[in-house]
Amino acid sequence: MNITPLGERVLIKQTKKEERTKGGIYIPDSAQKERKEGTVMAVGMTKEGNSLPLKAGDKVLYGGYSHEEIEVNGGEYVLVEFKDILAKIE
Repeated sequence: MNITPLGERVLIKQTKKEERTKGGIYIPDSAQKERKEGTVMAVGMTKEGNSLPLKAGDKVLYGGYSHEEIEVNGGEYVLVEFKDILAKIE
C-alpha cells in the first residue's frame, strides 16, 4: 500500500523502544520512555504546492500531542504535522 500524506504532514515509522538496558536488564512497558524519534517514509506538500525540506529516509525527532497513529501491513506509523518536527538527525 502506498500512502502519501496530504497537506503539511509527514509519515514516520517510529523507532522501537529500548526493551533492555545496556547491562541486559529488562525494562517493563510501564517504565519505558516513549521515544519520539523515527524515519520519514513519505512527505506531503506545502499549501503553495512546494515540497517540504524532508525526504524519505531522513531520521527525525518530533513532538506534539496531535499525531495520528496508524498500522499498515503490520507496521506501525505516525502521521505528524510538519510544524511538530523538531529536528533532523544526521
